Amino acid sequence: MNYERLTIRKILLIGSALVLLLSLVFLYEFIRFNDGKLHVVFCNVGQGDGIFIRTSKGLDVLIDGGPDDSVLSCLSKHMPFWDRTIELIFLTHPHADHMRGLVSVFKRYKVLSFATEKLSNDTVLYKEILEQVKSEKLKMKNLQQGDRFKTRDGVMFKILGPSEEFIERTSPTGKIGESREFGSLITLVSFGSFDVLLTGDSQSAGLKEALADNFSIEILQVPHHGSRFGLDREIAELLKPHTAIISVGKNNYGHPSKEVIKILRDLELKILRTDEHGDIEIEIDSKGKFSVQNLSH
Repeated sequence: MNYERLTIRKILLIGSALVLLLSLVFLYEFIRFNDGKLHVVFCNVGQGDGIFIRTSKGLDVLIDGGPDDSVLSCLSKHMPFWDRTIELIFLTHPHADHMRGLVSVFKRYKVLSFATEKLSNDTVLYKEILEQVKSEKLKMKNLQQGDRFKTRDGVMFKILGPSEEFIERTSPTGKIGESREFGSLITLVSFGSFDVLLTGDSQSAGLKEALADNFSIEILQVPHHGSRFGLDREIAELLKPHTAIISVGKNNYGHPSKEVIKILRDLELKILRTDEHGDIEIEIDSKGKFSVQNLSH
């Protein structure tokens, strides 16, 4: 009888300890992911792009999905374990190294909306993504220069390019190849006084056309993984960023180019690379003050 009582008491104590531990974990996660700040994460997805944004009120936005399912690891680290909803996915352009990971994202998360540029791709992969969008009964929004929207917690997404005229001129068939036509969404994300320019695989000609207004930014995503055709000195001097971030894999296609690195260093910009630092997380408070978090070397 006493043995049974001791066993029951031990079970109750262990159960209570587990409940307390889970409660503490949940509380820690809740505080961590609801800090009232904007988080912009350049995911380490190898040779490709995957950018995760979590707003101050917990809205989740994913811009591109990288070349494989490694984007899932990034999402799991930067989203609460109980959150399985992504409010919006942007696809900057239908190249494999920007969209293959979205196949896995659609399978693991509930996606509420999907947007991309007005260019298609004849690949099986792109058709699979469109089928996923259709199966989720999502209306696909085609974005172009001039489109903008603001979240309920004050994050502004402004599409600077490409324009409809640029798309028609550079991709008259309305399609994009895997190694040609670099029409790509150029998005300015703003929160308070903070601005980050997300460029996808844009080239310098497209950027110059999109950047008609003179403005400065805090963070620049260096176009096309640091390709020498993506950024020139004129654009870098025009934007005057504090930090340049390069999404790039190790030893892939010669990216980033020596020419682009020289431009960034000559302007004394801080350079961060996913192949060297892993996930690069930028944390921004309501006044626009930003800092780089948990940077590995």
